[in-house]
Formats: sequence, C-alpha cells, structure tokens
Amino acid sequence: MSSQALRDARRYEEEFEKKILPEERPAFHLSSRVGWMNDPNGFSRYKGEYHLFYQYHPYDSHWGTMHWGHAVSTDLIHWRYLPAALAPDMPYDRDGCFSGGALVMRDGTHMLMYTGVCRESAPGEWNREVQTQCIAFGDGENYTKYAGNPVLSFEDLPEECSRYDFRDPRIWQEEDGTFKAAAVSYSLRKQKEVLHDRNSDNADGLLATTMIREEEEGGQILLFSGQDPYHWKFEKKIAVNGYRLGRMWECPDLFELDGKQVILASAMDMLPDGLEYHNGNGTFCLIGDYDQATGRFVPEADQSVDYGIDFYAEQTVLAPDGRRIMIAWMQNWDTCNLHTKSIPWFGQMTLPRELSVKDGRLYQWPIRELLSMRRDKVHYENVRVQDDEIELDGIRGRLVDMELELKVMDDDGNGHYPFTKFAIHFARDSRYHTGISFRPAESTLKVDRKFSGSRRAIIHQRRAYAKPKDGVLKLRIILDRYSAEVFVNGGEKVMTITFYTDVRADGISFFADGEAEFTVTKYRLQDK
Repeated sequence: MSSQALRDARRYEEEFEKKILPEERPAFHLSSRVGWMNDPNGFSRYKGEYHLFYQYHPYDSHWGTMHWGHAVSTDLIHWRYLPAALAPDMPYDRDGCFSGGALVMRDGTHMLMYTGVCRESAPGEWNREVQTQCIAFGDGENYTKYAGNPVLSFEDLPEECSRYDFRDPRIWQEEDGTFKAAAVSYSLRKQKEVLHDRNSDNADGLLATTMIREEEEGGQILLFSGQDPYHWKFEKKIAVNGYRLGRMWECPDLFELDGKQVILASAMDMLPDGLEYHNGNGTFCLIGDYDQATGRFVPEADQSVDYGIDFYAEQTVLAPDGRRIMIAWMQNWDTCNLHTKSIPWFGQMTLPRELSVKDGRLYQWPIRELLSMRRDKVHYENVRVQDDEIELDGIRGRLVDMELELKVMDDDGNGHYPFTKFAIHFARDSRYHTGISFRPAESTLKVDRKFSGSRRAIIHQRRAYAKPKDGVLKLRIILDRYSAEVFVNGGEKVMTITFYTDVRADGISFFADGEAEFTVTKYRLQDK
C-alpha cells in the first residue's frame, strides 16, 4: 500500500500537469512532469519499455525534498509520464530519495536501489545528511520499499570513508547470479599530527601531543556484492580520485564498450585543464581496463563528456540491439536555481545519445530514432558569406535538426585563414539570440548564451577544441525549443546548452568575419 506522502505527490502532479500546455515544453526531450527535475535514475528496460526515473520535487520548480518521478518510452523520443514512484516517507529517507539504479530481477520484478537521506545535526555544526542505500520492488508502476531498509549504510564502508557522502548506487547482476552495486563515497584519510606546547617544563621546553586530523582525498567508486539483494558486503575500491578530478564524485556508471572498459561519473569542483573540465561541476569519462591482479581500474585516457554548459549526472542503458545509450540532466548546478518561480516546471534531460569508443575517445551521436521526425528538407550548397550576417529562406525554427559543413582551408599555407570567425545564431529575434562560433586560427568552437535574455551574470560561454578534418568542420545542431546540442565531427565532442527565450524567437542566421563557405541541410522536427 502506498504512503500518504506518495498519494499526495501523485494527486498533485496529476492535477497540475494539466496546467502546462504541450507547446510550453520541449517537444522530444523529457522534462519534469511538474515542479523540479534533476538526475536521471534507474534507466532500464522493463516489459518492453524504457523506464527512466528522476530526482523530483513536484511541489516547486526549485530544489526541494526529493521524490522519484517516472516516465516510460518505447523509442526514447516519445515519453509517457507514470505516477511518481518513490516519496520520502520512511525514517531512513525522510529528507529525500536520492539517485540510484534499477534492475530486472530473474523473477520478473523491477528492483530499484536508491539513496535514502536523513539529516542530523550536531552542536555548532551545519546539518549533515546521513546517506544509506535502500531498495524497493515493483511492477513497473507501483513500488514497495523493503521492510529491512537500509541494506547498506556507513557501517558497511571502509574506515576512511565519510558517513555523509555515500550515494548513487548503480546495480547489476552477474551471470552467476551475484548482485553488484557500484556507489560513490567521499574519502577522508586520517593523518597523525604532532603538536608542541612551548610553555611546558620539560627539558626542551616543548610538550608533544598527538592529534588525529582528517584530510580530504576526494571521491571514489566502491564495489559491493551480495548473493541476494538484501545482504551486501564491501568488496573493493574500483577507482580513486586522489583529488585530480574534482572533489566528490557522483552518479557512477561502468560498462564495456568496443573492447574497452569505461567509467562515467560526474564530479564537483573540477579544476580546468586547458579546455577540459571547464564546467567545474561536470561529467568525465575514463577509458581503460581492469587490472585482474588488483581488481582496480587502470585508466588509459580521460576526457570531458560534454564541453557545453548544461550536462550532469549521466546514466546509460543497453538497448536490445546492443547499443549503449546515455542520457543526462540538461542543466548546470551553478545556474539551475536562477529561474523565476512562476514557471510550473523546470529541468529536462538531454537527447539520448548512442556511445562508441574510437581512437581512445568516447564518441556520442543523437539516437537514430530521431531521424523518423525529420520533415521538410532544405539544402544549400557552397553558400558564401563575407563580412556580413545572412539568413537563408526556409532555415529557421526552434524544432530543428541541422547539419553544416564549414570549409576551413588556409589560403597560403602560412596559417592565414580567409575568415577569423564564423558564427551561427539561432533562437533569434531583434533582441535575443544564442550562438555557436568557430575561430580557425585557434581551432576553438564556442557556445554562447549571453544574449539569450538571462537576468543575471551567470555562466554564458564555453569553448572546446574542434579541429577540421580534411579541411572541413562538421556540425550537427539539434534544437528543441529551449536547448541546443551541438555534435562536432561525427560525435567526437558535444556541446550542450539551455536557454529560455520566447519560442517565437526562431530566426537562424550565419555570420563571417572575413569570407567563409559552407553547406547546410536543415530539417524541421515533427511527429507527422
């Protein structure tokens, strides 16, 4: 039987969803049913449908006590909302149901594993969140929490792990039936420190005392195992940060792809390395293999997963045809609470992306099911623009799939290019636009929303290195009312950005400082 808290959430979302018009939402990106949305959770396939849960505060479009929202899809493009799956209604999760995973049990039930949050306070300190791992079982719509929750707590952690930062389990089952869970934890290394008191009467005039001091070591991914989903034990550390990639890690995902082992995770407070990890709170990818002797992941390469502004908390699922598909929260923690309270929903997911590993890099490409929505092809070959901004007949809109090839050849072999900057402006009217620009001398691509109507000085720009191949830079730009996803050179890099200008601002223009030549193909995206 569902709790009163869950029944209240379900009634609220059903009532207030009716007040949001379809045209006020993204057309093919999953958005919050009502209220607030952040991390995707429990991305899985069950009973012939893809299930996606998400951290959810139905009562306000700003962060609040987390529930789990729920939506299903057959093609990852068209989503159908289901009633909220989890509500904070137990002593161990009274302050929130945080992120986690899902697993189809061999008996046909759908198992969720999530982080329960319970705040505690200490004299003179901020409230801290004790985080434990909990499970629930259901039929794809209604879920019952296990009476023995939590199944994992800080008591199950190695000694050096923080009791307050232990969350985001990713679960699976091995062929032999063993259950596995990968979760993140914050590492605190205990360091002995000798102190001296110069006012003592000993021979040296010094009195030595020993103090135990905790030093932060950053995030880590821990592996747990169990013969059933109710009893778990710590097995080993899979990967340890050592403070190189931010502080706390969140939302881990581990899988094999194209013969390599891949780890994805989101990190807080990453330091930029050139144009890598420039978002501060962003998502990284480690590509490597496992050392069978130590059981430790050995990275061979690392990279940002998205080089734009709005991307965090990824999850992947394995499709029946073998594709590894990723989705993420399309937002940034530094900017997500700056919107007006009057809007009835806030938060959306990225377009699902097909993943591959090529030449030691993670590649991403829009899910192929999107092609079925292409309508009204408009094509221009070898367009020239010189020291001007131009529009092309038939190329406009806020529901757009556009492919562009920009010729980038130097004119004399000495690094002198015929243009210093090429730009595409979209979501454009007389006041606003959002832009993408390329500077060939620097081989940098930039997304820019400083003219998108923001009321505050927030993060507006991000750059990435983008080198033309055989003298051509290839871009695929997907627009869905309030967002743009830019795929560079066949998915070698991706830049994601949100903006909330009026959807009537639908102009698209092309600009060059100097002389540029490009070919462009544009499709309108619509069901029928």
